[in-house]
Amino acid sequence: MKKKIIKNAEVVNEGTIKTCDVLIVGERLEKIAIQISDNQAEIIDAEGLFLLPGLIDDQVHFRDPGLTHKATIYSESRAAMAGGITSFMDMPNTFPNTLTQQLLEEKYALASKNSLANYSFFMGINQDNLEEALKTDNENVCGITDDGLYFSNDKGILANYPDYLDLLFSKTDTLVALHSEDDSIIRNNTLKYRAIYGDNIPMDLHPKIRSEEACLTATKRVLELAKKHNNRLHLFHISTASEATLFDNKTPLRDKRITAEACVHHLWFTEKDYELLGANIKWNPSIKSQGDKDGLLKALIENHIDIIATDHAPHTKEEKSGNYFKAMSGGPLVQHALPALLELYHQEKISLEKIVEKTSHNVAEIYRIKDRGYIREGYYADLVLIDLNNKWRVSPQNILYKCGWSPFENQTFKSRILKTFVNGNMIFDNGNFNENKHGMRLRFSKNR
Repeated sequence: MKKKIIKNAEVVNEGTIKTCDVLIVGERLEKIAIQISDNQAEIIDAEGLFLLPGLIDDQVHFRDPGLTHKATIYSESRAAMAGGITSFMDMPNTFPNTLTQQLLEEKYALASKNSLANYSFFMGINQDNLEEALKTDNENVCGITDDGLYFSNDKGILANYPDYLDLLFSKTDTLVALHSEDDSIIRNNTLKYRAIYGDNIPMDLHPKIRSEEACLTATKRVLELAKKHNNRLHLFHISTASEATLFDNKTPLRDKRITAEACVHHLWFTEKDYELLGANIKWNPSIKSQGDKDGLLKALIENHIDIIATDHAPHTKEEKSGNYFKAMSGGPLVQHALPALLELYHQEKISLEKIVEKTSHNVAEIYRIKDRGYIREGYYADLVLIDLNNKWRVSPQNILYKCGWSPFENQTFKSRILKTFVNGNMIFDNGNFNENKHGMRLRFSKNR
């Protein structure tokens, strides 16, 4: 069985940074100690470098199957490797939508042949498939979600159907993850600005259309229902400071029944960036004010918000062009999420320990992922080795997304990801890839 020793790394794990050696035997972490010797092991010199648990991204849209002109499981998992993301959970708005158990398993089969990262896929839910969604296996599937799906022909999301949500919460013991915005408020705001600008609504009005009120109203409604049933609810991509304060920061994470996340783009950009970047930062929920950006970071540090995700949602350049109504919402992020978070560390806005907690430890805890998310003896060796002082600039030549663009283009980052390990295999090494190994299906504890 192959052995590797990562020597003299600054290991960031469980609230501490310690200089350690890490022994990998096969897929797992065999030993973590001040000094490890083994004449049969490959030695990786990590002096002066920082070793983190691989990131676990619980919200990506890898577009496979059916939308592979935008992205594929292979292309985006490859970009994730360069970004230090070793596991992902993919949304059901592929084509066809993942609304049956058979279609769900077909996605797992696809990933088993094509994904360089570890993987899980959400079961989708709409108005017609409740009984099918309730068959979801907690130990083998990350959860149920409506993210990216339309609940009905009126193109609403589940947060706008409280009666149906009440029924779902009363029946399921599976983690339910939701996108939370109020469609009626968004619709009224759209009509208001369309009356003024026609189809050519300025992009910087996106946060006025998909407004704080739209987010806050829906989130309050969903939280009330979840608390009624003591359901296991996770709220995706919280985008406002006012929403963040609604979430409990007193209960230990393991005991929380309701959890929430922030996304990298909401922690980095503000509404002022629409002037330069336009539709390239058009996401749903929208990027909002400086106060929201600062409030989300504060909520993360104070544990109102539990994890950080990407909502990686690539579109082609053509799909991101045109007027307000033609330019699609979403953008690619998995390759640049960790470098952006490390930039916030350099700005002294968040610690390395907190980044690891929010991108690895807490994701594993929220989803009850087995043997991942920590640098612990016996756990899978999902690791990322970084140099905090190795500048590089994002350019078209080093962007790995199939869509070929990034909202971070021309951004200089101070930190560089050097190596990424998945299940003990070095998949990414200074720009080179080992594509002979594939990731594994994530497994979960039955009780969420």
